[in-house]
Amino acid sequence: MTRNGPDVVEALPQVEVDAPGAPPGCRRRLVETARLHWSAGDGGDPADLAQRFLAAHGITRDDLTRPGRHDPDDAVCGAALYLSAAAGAYTLGVSPGAPSPAPTLPDLVVVVYHHTDRPTPALPPARAGWRLGPWRDSWTPAAHAAAVDAVRAAIARGDVYQTNLVGHAAAPYTGDPLPALARLAALPGARYGGTLRGPGWALGCASPETLIAVEHGRLVTRPIKGTRPATPAGRRELLASAKERAEHVMIVDLERNDLARVARTGSVRVDELFAVRRWCDLWQAESTVSAAPADGLGLADLLRAVCPGGSVTGAPKRAALAQIAALEPVGRGASMGALGWVGPDRLDLGLTIRTAAADGDLLHLWAGGGITWDSDPAAEVAEAAAKAAPIRALLAG
Repeated sequence: MTRNGPDVVEALPQVEVDAPGAPPGCRRRLVETARLHWSAGDGGDPADLAQRFLAAHGITRDDLTRPGRHDPDDAVCGAALYLSAAAGAYTLGVSPGAPSPAPTLPDLVVVVYHHTDRPTPALPPARAGWRLGPWRDSWTPAAHAAAVDAVRAAIARGDVYQTNLVGHAAAPYTGDPLPALARLAALPGARYGGTLRGPGWALGCASPETLIAVEHGRLVTRPIKGTRPATPAGRRELLASAKERAEHVMIVDLERNDLARVARTGSVRVDELFAVRRWCDLWQAESTVSAAPADGLGLADLLRAVCPGGSVTGAPKRAALAQIAALEPVGRGASMGALGWVGPDRLDLGLTIRTAAADGDLLHLWAGGGITWDSDPAAEVAEAAAKAAPIRALLAG
């Protein structure tokens, strides 16, 4: 159903804030005072809506070159911000692809928090009765492999250099999904571990990947591309893989170009390239790209430049998004978007990989990987399954 505009939603009952990036010292003394929900059918520009809504509630981020200040004695603390991959495509004027399998979940959520002198209660403990049913994938292994072959054919034609393909699965559940999503968010190494919820939906994120942050006056992104089991052999294999390194460097170049659109001329640099780090039971290759923001750069223009993230789209980004829209059978929902914190003094958004969402009576999970000319379809299908398997087990409890 198409609505006539974004919804300013009544604040939810208060519990300890678990949004990624919320200041640790403030989590027990925050009260939700306003929230905005927007979906693609509402019209308007979600990036601009987010910036204006934040400004209306005391969080002005229209010039990221101006240093801000977090005052724990001031009223406003900051805001949780979630932007879906579909919303990112929407800001680029590109088709977001198939509809989301979790339609209750908005495409933009902004939740503003103020400090309070009254500590809020902790998140509720797990209740008895949680049960997760069998997972049902949105495509078969054969269909996934065929999509990999279609991307390889597009690369051969020169349409793209790389495309990230993402699969989806859903499982019925009974009980309260929030404790299960909180377990996911608590995984070791989840820099953006946290939960967010609204009427009829909830999401949990265990992402280690920085989509965009402002650190010491610079814009920073840390794309992750390349995964192997966390064994000595897996680390050696990742470091030696020409395919993984080529795929990774393509995305680093894409991120450099994205930042260059909103950076001071000549300020973009690669601070670290293909550093192998561990996340739970996986080795991952990560790089760090940074730039000085252009004078007067605001949050809306920054979101339009970097969303959706290059490591989960491909290169060139617009062409890769067209491939994604044509090949993926369902939308990306809560995955491959942005989730984090925007405050007067900080901006820190993670990419929503390792992310699950509850919608109605279904729990949703997405997983995938980057496809290049050297990709083996069977290996890509197996890699996506390997990424999803431990998260499925964790959510089951």
